[in-house]
Amino acid sequence: MVSIRLHIATGNFPDSLGPWGKRLVFRRRSRYGQPMNDARPVQSWQVRSESPDDAPGVEALNQAAFGPGRFAKSAYRLREGVAPAPGLSFVAVEDGVLRGSVRFWPIRVGGQDALLLGPLAVESAQRGRGIGIALMQAGIEAAHRGPWGAILLVGDEPYYLKVGFSRLPPGRVKFPGPVDQNRILGLSLKPGGLLNLSGQIRRARIDEPVCADGCGTARP
Repeated sequence: MVSIRLHIATGNFPDSLGPWGKRLVFRRRSRYGQPMNDARPVQSWQVRSESPDDAPGVEALNQAAFGPGRFAKSAYRLREGVAPAPGLSFVAVEDGVLRGSVRFWPIRVGGQDALLLGPLAVESAQRGRGIGIALMQAGIEAAHRGPWGAILLVGDEPYYLKVGFSRLPPGRVKFPGPVDQNRILGLSLKPGGLLNLSGQIRRARIDEPVCADGCGTARP
């Protein structure tokens, strides 16, 4: 017979480990009460807002995850010359090491304000630990407090389904370049946010004097 005993250890742990600053550790014990060696790993990384000092590390993560080919993608053209949405960039840090990052960007779809998720990057050796999911959850929670009606991304539905994204009907929205229609996913932030979303996707504004051909900006 195997019993499960819950140990609560208090201490100065990151907020992401529990709202009360406590770490929950599940240890399996044998029928004689002796600890077994297959204790579940404890989450030791923390999600926090990105700071200016994180920028070089975030760029290194994106380079390692996507390489230079990312600059040719349609989604990148919507980010070129545009600053990320304020307060919607997050990083995951473990023992002072940047493990992952995510940013959200303002876009206009038809006449609606929306967000574009990405890039979402996690160190290759750290994938499968839930870091990417936690980063997206932090961003989605913060985005709910903003004016945007929905979030769009281009990615694999089985993964992003874990945080609520679903596939859009083909042709509903149009990126400024070739995109696999089966990989365009969306998430509503407001009631009817996705149902009311259709049309050409454009940059919401220009923050830097550069231009991606064919990308355009939303007219006031």
